[in-house]
Amino acid sequence: MDENDLVVETVLLAGKIMIESGADMTRVDDTLKRIAANAGAEDAKIFETTTGIVMSIPHKKRAQVETIEKRTINLGKVAQVNDLSRAFQAKTISLVEMKEELLKLCDAPAFFAMWWQILAAVIVSSTLAVMYGACWQDFVPTMLASAVGYFLFYFINKNFKFRFVSEFVAAVVIGLTSIWMVKLGFGVNAGLIIVGALMPLVPGVPITNSVRDLLAGHILSGLARGTEALLVAGALGLGIAVVFRFM
Repeated sequence: MDENDLVVETVLLAGKIMIESGADMTRVDDTLKRIAANAGAEDAKIFETTTGIVMSIPHKKRAQVETIEKRTINLGKVAQVNDLSRAFQAKTISLVEMKEELLKLCDAPAFFAMWWQILAAVIVSSTLAVMYGACWQDFVPTMLASAVGYFLFYFINKNFKFRFVSEFVAAVVIGLTSIWMVKLGFGVNAGLIIVGALMPLVPGVPITNSVRDLLAGHILSGLARGTEALLVAGALGLGIAVVFRFM
């Protein structure tokens, strides 16, 4: 393989992993340019968005494109790409070795096991509900509503790939579970139970990255991520609104 082709393919692969894993564009841009420069392509031209990356080396007179088909939050992969780029800069690994490690990272499982994710969601939701003013009697109902809602969110995203539908269905189930818990006497405040149970699904990282991208001048990425976060929040709100309308 031509050395320039190897540089381009490695840079595009690193960028794809970072964007798919939820990295902000400032970090992506800096990392990719550092990899290219350390590989001897100081004049490389790289353009990143949330849906694709374009890179060219001027004297080659052609560009390559890498599409981004999915986006999630996995900051562990972002950190691993950064570690590989630093190792390459320090000359402890070669460009070929870096590409091989990136390919392994690309094929690695995206998340912790499902049950660990549900456990984390349960802990976050129940403690936040109490912090927001719920009484201790709402603690267990919040845990139950969060567990059921997050399980459905995970299941739909993994098996059907219906973006925003998973958030809507999870919100409906969380709303129904919370209201039933109160009606059965296991909870006190359905509103606070719902708020706590919804917290693991709130798009906090996309909103943060959207603001960072806008402030850094990445207008397209900032607007795209902001719109995506708004749609997720809208799906969650619509799900709860449907429950309150018909219950």
